[in-house]
Amino acid sequence: MSTRWLNGSIVTLTDPTFSIRLHEEIIDFYDFMSPRPEEAAMRREVVKRIETVIKDLWPTADVQIFGSFSTGLYLPTSDIDLVVFGKWERPPLQLLEQALRKHNVAEPYSIKVLDKATVPIIKLTDQETEVKVDISFNVETGVKAARFIKEYMKKYSLLPYLILVLKQFLLQRDLNEVFTGGISSYSLILMAISFLQLHPRIDARRADENLGMLLIEFFELYGRNFNYLKTGIRIKNGGAYIAKEEIMKVMTNGYRPSMLCIEDPLLPGNDVGRSSYGAMQVKQVFDYAYIVLSHAVSPLARSYPNRDSESTLGRIIKVTQEVIDYRAWIKKKWGSKINLSPELDNRLKIRDSIALCNGEQQQNRDSEPSYNQHLALSLANTQQLSSGSSASSVSSLSSSDIVSFFF
Repeated sequence: MSTRWLNGSIVTLTDPTFSIRLHEEIIDFYDFMSPRPEEAAMRREVVKRIETVIKDLWPTADVQIFGSFSTGLYLPTSDIDLVVFGKWERPPLQLLEQALRKHNVAEPYSIKVLDKATVPIIKLTDQETEVKVDISFNVETGVKAARFIKEYMKKYSLLPYLILVLKQFLLQRDLNEVFTGGISSYSLILMAISFLQLHPRIDARRADENLGMLLIEFFELYGRNFNYLKTGIRIKNGGAYIAKEEIMKVMTNGYRPSMLCIEDPLLPGNDVGRSSYGAMQVKQVFDYAYIVLSHAVSPLARSYPNRDSESTLGRIIKVTQEVIDYRAWIKKKWGSKINLSPELDNRLKIRDSIALCNGEQQQNRDSEPSYNQHLALSLANTQQLSSGSSASSVSSLSSSDIVSFFF
């Protein structure tokens, strides 16, 4: 069933067979795209190389990881966010840039110093792995935000599944970065947390909830029902929708609530979505996804000619062969260096419990085609998607949004 948001009524819109299939496809997509041990090992090596250069310059400096690599909510080609803590009056950007060039850590011409940005950073692409890295100095907000997200991942075990799907969905449409007209991953995560906090069905936060219906309801909420003009999102104190006029009262002088207004749960007076000038374009593609998926799980879907050979999730998400080949290269080179961390082991256990979902869905799992059976049709398909979007590639992943804590 799909919940009709904000009015409390519920209308049956789905065929159980197809909604269960979508649930299973999301689990399989998460299994396929979530961080693998060898990918984590590769990233740790990247961090170690850069940390060695930093420690050679400043032995007492403290290097910390934050952003998606810290939370585990990263796609295969996402970047790494690092922050260096030390005693400097000004961030020593140029000094570190020169050291990185001297040690040939980065690809030629990839190092950029953004000293005029709100948060000054160094951007580079690791020469050996092609992983992009952002380095900042003495910025505590990103580390705090990572801890905050981890807490909610423990509270809502379904959250990582929704986030990876939504990240890939926005990535394909070049809407995963603020400066390309999209929204930051931090904004997206806060939207998902709010969605779960305020869901009309309390059971929607349980681990055995149908992920397919939650995804459709997320698209329905933010694609058609949420009032962007008048309403802001609040996460703290259990979550709430709040009038923008109320949010404005505590904002810094000269600032007004943005179109996508998200009250920062960690920094009072800060609007996380303030730089998301393309929020209405994100709203449009969410509405598109709601239409596509709600039709795909409706009773009418039984009459579709390709209902048994097409992936339901594959109607809105594609993964390029380039990404698949990149992951295969990582596995070949770093597969022998894996070390299963307690956090990853715990995520695998959560995945197994969600995969079971409930008795009825498990019975259907044995009889229905899984997402894996459609990988050949969906994953390497690089055709243009609806609503003017393009399929993802390694090159389309740029560095994180500075203003929104690099997520």
